Amino acid sequence: MQRTLRSLIRPVLRQRRFSTNSERIVASVLFERLPVVVPKIDPVVYAFQEFSFRWQQQFRRRYPDELLDKSNSRGKGDYHIDYVPAPRITEADKNNDKKSLQRALDRRLYLLLYGTTNGDSTGKAVWHFPEKVYESEETMRKCAESALKNVIGDLSNTYFVGNAPMGHMAIQPTENQAESASLKRFFFKSQVIATNKFNIRKCEDFVWVTKDEVLEYFPEQADFFKKMIIS
Repeated sequence: MQRTLRSLIRPVLRQRRFSTNSERIVASVLFERLPVVVPKIDPVVYAFQEFSFRWQQQFRRRYPDELLDKSNSRGKGDYHIDYVPAPRITEADKNNDKKSLQRALDRRLYLLLYGTTNGDSTGKAVWHFPEKVYESEETMRKCAESALKNVIGDLSNTYFVGNAPMGHMAIQPTENQAESASLKRFFFKSQVIATNKFNIRKCEDFVWVTKDEVLEYFPEQADFFKKMIIS
């Protein structure tokens, strides 16, 4: 009876391996910088807030002027600080410097690399996210960490959001690539923490782009990334 169970279990375990000879598993990283400044308020929202403020001012409780005289009620040692907001438009915005993280401060930015990638069997230089073919890592999350580490060198200023992928894409070989294996790409999210510059390496070029700009770099997969990236 035990031999029969073992003979049934072994084939199942073999089928549950991450990759086979007929397919490749790739871990890709959506490395994002969160907004630095508060996004601009939508005109409809601004109009509602303005209406609410005027409504509250009209029906608010009125206090004696003596209680509202701030100049006399200010205690000793109090001081006044003039607040000057930081500019929303930076030099990187003016120069359209996509290599800088100091651009589009009210939007999320994503890192794209240009060069050859392990996920593409053609060997041509293409725009892609940091990625690595799964080999012998303990988990797919570890594979994604290794992919990002190969690009920026150190993960101390990064934060991986969860252990599960945020998206999945299956790519079948074309007629010109009949001998190539099918590809399954799993996307993991990681975020920039406490820095505004990375030493990007192992690529011919790189850019930090918004979601709308990402769709321009991948027109064929625009619908997929539009649904997966929420910003």
